[in-house]
Amino acid sequence: MTVPTGRRERKKAATRQKIADTALRLFLERGYDAVGIRDVAAEADVAVTTLFSHFASKEALVFEQDDNFEQRLTQAVTNRAPHEPLIPALRHEIQAMVRHCTADGTAPIYRMIDESRALREYEESMRLRHAESLATALVADPDLSQSATACRTIARFVIVAFSLAREAPDPQAAVDEIFQMIEAAWEVA
Repeated sequence: MTVPTGRRERKKAATRQKIADTALRLFLERGYDAVGIRDVAAEADVAVTTLFSHFASKEALVFEQDDNFEQRLTQAVTNRAPHEPLIPALRHEIQAMVRHCTADGTAPIYRMIDESRALREYEESMRLRHAESLATALVADPDLSQSATACRTIARFVIVAFSLAREAPDPQAAVDEIFQMIEAAWEVA
C-alpha cells in the first residue's frame, strides 16, 4: 500500500485506520452481528457519512486490507523484472500474505469470519474480484503467451492457494505444495 505523503492524505489514512481498528475491536468484543455501523462511528468519533466515505459496507470494515491485497497480487505480475518467471513471483507474494494472515492474534478474526454468513459471502465475492484483477494483469502481460482461459484459471488457483494455505496446519508448507501444482498447470497451459 502506498504511504500517503501530503498532510490531508495522511489524515484521511489515519481516520480510515482508526475506523477499521475500532470496528475490529468492537466486532471481536461483542460479536460481528451485535455491532452496527452507528456503534462503530460513535466509538471511532466520526460521522456515519465519514465511515461510509472510507468503507462501502459493514463487511468491508473487516477486510480493510482488501484493496492492498488485490494491488499486491497484480503488482507481482506487472512489476516483476523482464523475463522473471511469473509463478515464483506470485508464490513469493502469496507466502508474504499468508505469513501476515497467520500471524499471532489473527485466529479470532478468521473464526469471526467463519461464523458469519455475511462475512463468508463477502470474502467469496472479494476472492472472485481478486482473481479477475489478477487474470486481467496476466492477460495484459506481453511476456506471457498463455490464453485468457489459462490466465483466468491460474489466477483462481492463486487466490484459492492463499485461502487453503491460510487454513493449513503448516501454512508455508501448504503454499509450497500448492504452488508446485500451479507451476505444473502453468507449464502445461
